[in-house]
Amino acid sequence: MAVLPIRISGDPVLHTPAAPVTVFDDELRTLVSDMFETMDAAPGVGLAGPQIGVPLRLFTFGWVDDDGVKWRGVAINPELWLSPMDVGPADEDEESEGCLSFPGERFPLRRADRVILRATDIDGKPFEIVAEGWLARIFQHEYDHLDGLLYVDRVEDDYQRIIAKITRKRGWGVPGNAWMPGVDNLED
Repeated sequence: MAVLPIRISGDPVLHTPAAPVTVFDDELRTLVSDMFETMDAAPGVGLAGPQIGVPLRLFTFGWVDDDGVKWRGVAINPELWLSPMDVGPADEDEESEGCLSFPGERFPLRRADRVILRATDIDGKPFEIVAEGWLARIFQHEYDHLDGLLYVDRVEDDYQRIIAKITRKRGWGVPGNAWMPGVDNLED
């Protein structure tokens, strides 16, 4: 297993829809293991293939809910159904999220509170998870990556000027930027 560099906003792989996984083999198993190691080292609660430069429709997730239930797995070629979203602006305290591909920042974003995730596991076996709250948010966030979207593409217009300023100041928004979990300290 290896920790892989995480691409930063502006890299074309993050802004292009990913292709379906068609081969379930040892190479895919290694990729998924590397994704878990990278996600854990970051640390993050999810990681999509495009975030490590792999334009395939898969993501890993790992999160412990308020009841202590551990949610950890890989979703390959996922489909996602969303419940209707509430109207109005997102709550900055309750609905802010961050992204390993826009590191160090958090912005409020309204998401559906309930989703159904259907995907296959590493062995190609189908599964379904009905998720609510933060797990539903994680699934929506990672699924967006597979469609070439970052959460900052979805935040309200009021925050777009701030996002653009951060992007310019940090030299993001262009191909080739990445950071290495466990090596790069993005707080400096």
